[in-house]
Amino acid sequence: MEKFIPEDSSPYFNREMETLSRAEIEALQLQRLQQTVAHCMQSPFYKKRFEEIGLKPEAIQSLQDLRKIPFTTKQDLRDTYPFGMASVPLRECVRLHSSSGTTGTPTVILHTQRDLDEWANQVARNLWMVGLRPDDVFQNSSGYGMFTGGLGFQYGAERLGMLTIPAAAGNSLRQIKFMTDFGTTAVHAVPSYVTRLREVMDSVGVDPRRDTKLRVLAIGAEPHSEEQRRRIEEMMGVKAYNSFGMSEMCGPGVGFECPEQNGLHFWEDYYIVEIVDPETLEPVPDGEVGELVLTTLCREAMPLLRYRTRDLTRVLGRSCPCGRNHVRLDRMRGRSDDMMVLRGVNIFPIQIEKILMQFPELANNYLITLTTDDDNDNMLVEVELEELFTDDYQRLQALQKRIQRALKDEILLTPHVKLVPKNTLPVSDGKAVRVIDKRKVYQ
Repeated sequence: MEKFIPEDSSPYFNREMETLSRAEIEALQLQRLQQTVAHCMQSPFYKKRFEEIGLKPEAIQSLQDLRKIPFTTKQDLRDTYPFGMASVPLRECVRLHSSSGTTGTPTVILHTQRDLDEWANQVARNLWMVGLRPDDVFQNSSGYGMFTGGLGFQYGAERLGMLTIPAAAGNSLRQIKFMTDFGTTAVHAVPSYVTRLREVMDSVGVDPRRDTKLRVLAIGAEPHSEEQRRRIEEMMGVKAYNSFGMSEMCGPGVGFECPEQNGLHFWEDYYIVEIVDPETLEPVPDGEVGELVLTTLCREAMPLLRYRTRDLTRVLGRSCPCGRNHVRLDRMRGRSDDMMVLRGVNIFPIQIEKILMQFPELANNYLITLTTDDDNDNMLVEVELEELFTDDYQRLQALQKRIQRALKDEILLTPHVKLVPKNTLPVSDGKAVRVIDKRKVYQ
């Protein structure tokens, strides 16, 4: 892989690709789409699918022709497990990543060396965009192994030329020691773990503003509200940039915020972005929330055509004051398959988080439990108090009612709210568990 690194003064890691005009982006996408579709004919899955619908690769003559191609789903990956979607011989692959498979057959994604090099370039592009340079120290507090977050950020940070600390997830005291001893300036972590890290810092008398050199956080892997991001920035004294990735596309690096923090830039030289209605599967207008569908444009081992991510978002714009014209998407609102339906009302956990984060009396950890009692579905929202004041019963009751009213205004029904002492609810070093649905016990 080429080791060229731009001048520190340049705001672009790859000026040619990051400053393309909309017309240039679309011309490049069409060229790469045609190459990708032709390459996909080496995949037993796509070859059969194209033959079944009578579609030939040469029929793709415009970006609009993409809609002639059927969607690819996670179930397709499971049905072809382990290597039925590969477009190159297995001997040309150098790594695979896999989902946990805890709910059935896992999904497997294969990579050639070129795939890994391009992945590293994507992540490096993101980190450079938010001001990180070779003299920064990057601490990766993410899981390694089959989870793509660890290795994806590791190789991207190395590609940029930073000193990297592969701290992995958990062991908060060690994380803090690394930050203070090694002069860490940037950290990658899931949002809920950043909150936990600050709590441990408080317990050992470490102030991130005073005792560390931290200035940048890359946060992602779990949905989080703008309120949560701002709270994280305040508690850590840094800028926190939203990151989007998924193993099916490569891992982290697919989308990232620029310093404007006005949406995720999705790199359209690597992907074609579609937003569709999750029910009708028809395109939705810019600004309207729908399901994100992605087509890879630079993948060798396992290119994916029109992959339904199940993530819900919307297009914010196709230009940015930062000078990049790659499409900007809103933060993920949740997943279409994570939506809770309670008494006929569609609710996403991030809606509840947005309300809870508006109350300074509340800490960051919360848990939503759904139950069925006497044939009625109920929601319990347990949330930790920032400070314990259970001796002031009236104040506690008043706060609880204010929260209930605010939640009702947002989700159109009144949940039960339970205020609990800080550090009472379970925490995780990985993605936070926000919803427990016990209703299935009664079904």
